[in-house]
Amino acid sequence: MPAHYDTGLMWFRRDLRAHDNAALYQALKSCRQVHCVFVFDRAILDPLPRRDRRVEFIRESLVELDATLRALSPQGQGGLIVLHEDAATAIPALAARLGAQAVFANRDDEKPALARDGEVARALSADGRTLHGFKDHVVFERDELLTQGGKPYTVFTPYKKSWLAKVDAFYLRAYPVETYAAALAPRPMPGGVPSLAELGFGTTNLSQLELPAGTAGGRKLFADFEARMARYDEARDFPAVRGPSYLGVHLRFGTLSIRELAAAGHARAQRGDAGASTWLSELIWRDFYMQVLANFPHVADETGWGGNFRPEYDRIAWEQGPQADALFQAWCEGRTGYPLVDAAMAQLLATGYMHNRLRMVVASFLSKDLGLDWRLGERFFALHLNDYELASNNGGWQWASSSGCDAQPYFRIFNPVSQSLKFDPEGRFILRYLPQLAGLKGDALHAPWTARPLDLAAAGVELGKDYPRPIVMHDEARDRTLARYAVVKKPAAVQY
Repeated sequence: MPAHYDTGLMWFRRDLRAHDNAALYQALKSCRQVHCVFVFDRAILDPLPRRDRRVEFIRESLVELDATLRALSPQGQGGLIVLHEDAATAIPALAARLGAQAVFANRDDEKPALARDGEVARALSADGRTLHGFKDHVVFERDELLTQGGKPYTVFTPYKKSWLAKVDAFYLRAYPVETYAAALAPRPMPGGVPSLAELGFGTTNLSQLELPAGTAGGRKLFADFEARMARYDEARDFPAVRGPSYLGVHLRFGTLSIRELAAAGHARAQRGDAGASTWLSELIWRDFYMQVLANFPHVADETGWGGNFRPEYDRIAWEQGPQADALFQAWCEGRTGYPLVDAAMAQLLATGYMHNRLRMVVASFLSKDLGLDWRLGERFFALHLNDYELASNNGGWQWASSSGCDAQPYFRIFNPVSQSLKFDPEGRFILRYLPQLAGLKGDALHAPWTARPLDLAAAGVELGKDYPRPIVMHDEARDRTLARYAVVKKPAAVQY
C-alpha cells in the first residue's frame, strides 16, 4: 500500500467510474486530499477520424463521472479536471501545479500505454514524485495465475480451471470508494467536460443505438442481461436474437467493474446456472487474453500490428498485390457476395458493433477464404469496434487465423453458408442489413448465386447489380488455404 501523502492525483484512463475503482480507492485512502483528472490524450485522439463513437461514448461517460465525483465530494466542490493535451507531459505538469506527491492510476498492459506510463513515471520521479499503479480492469493479471511449472498459461482450459480454483470473495469484492470520499479535493480550476466540437470531433449516431454511456448506462444494460442470462448459453450464437450482454464497451472503458460483473456471474454459476457459467467463461477468456498480451508482448507491437504468437506461422505467404487489395476492400465494405459476411460488416459499419459469432465468421473468411493477412482485419476492427480492446481483438484474430495460442486448428475453416444456415436460418439478421434480398427464399437467401434465374428475377435481384456475385468460391478457397498453410503442417481437412 502506498505511503500517506498530503496531496494525490487520481488519473482516470480506461476506468471511467467512481464506484469500485481500485486506484481511486487507494488514492483516497492514502492522501489527505485527492484531485481527479482525465486527459483526452492527443497521442490517441489525433490519428482518429473526426467522427468516432468511442470518443463520444467517453465524453458522455465523463459527464456522468464528473457529476458523481462532485456529489461524493464535501460540499459538492470536487469534480473532474479534464485536459486535451499529450498525457505523457500533461500529467507530470499537473502534478507539479497541484503539489501532488503521487499520481494514482490503474494499470494498462498495452504497449503504447506502458511506454506512456514509463515516460510519466520518469518525469514524476525526476521531480520527486511517484506513480502508483493498480489492478482494476481484470480479475487476475500478468503473472497471478501460472502453471505448475511457473510459466504463463497458453491454453485456455487449464487457465480457466486455475482461475476458478483461485477466485473467491477477496478477488471479487468491491473497493469501498464511498467510505473515503471526504478526501476528494475541491476542483482547483474551472471545470466542465469539453464538447465534442471543442475536442475537434463531430457527433455520430451513438444516441440512436442501444448503447447508453456511463455507469448508469452500463447498469441498465446489465439489468436487461441479468433477466436473460440463464439463456445465454443457448442464445449467444444467433445474431438475430438478443443473446449477448452488449457490455463489451463498458468493460473496455471501465464504466462497469469487472469484479462486479464476475461476482454476479460466478454466484449464479455456482448455483448451477448454465447460461451464467458460459458467460463467466467469456469473462475468463478476456482475462486470458490480457495475460497473454502481458506475458507475450510480441503478439502486438507499439502500433497494434500484431505478431503471430506461434512463430511458425510467419512462414505463411498471404495474398498481396492489386487483386488482394480489391478483395480486402470488398470485405471492408460488405461486398463479398456472401450475405452473412456482408450483413456482419454492414452491422459493424452502421453501429460499431458486431456479434461475436459473426466476428469469427468474417475473420475466418478474410484469412482462409480470401487468403489475406489477419492483421489487416485486426486493424480494421480496431478502427471501427466500439468495444475494441487490443488483447481480445488480437487474441480473437489469431484464434481465427490459427496463429495464436490455443487457436483453432488451421484446417478448421468456417463455411460462411453453413454458418448462415445454422445460426440465422430464417435470414432475419441478413435481412436487417441486406433488405435488397428480401424476395429470396430458403437456401437462396444464404447463397444467392445458387438461386435459379427465374427466382432471382421474381425477387428483383440481379447479381452483380443489386447484390454482388461471390468474390471467391468457398470450396476452391478452402483448397488454397490448405495449400497455403501446408508450410506449417499437414493434417486432414475438416469442414464445419
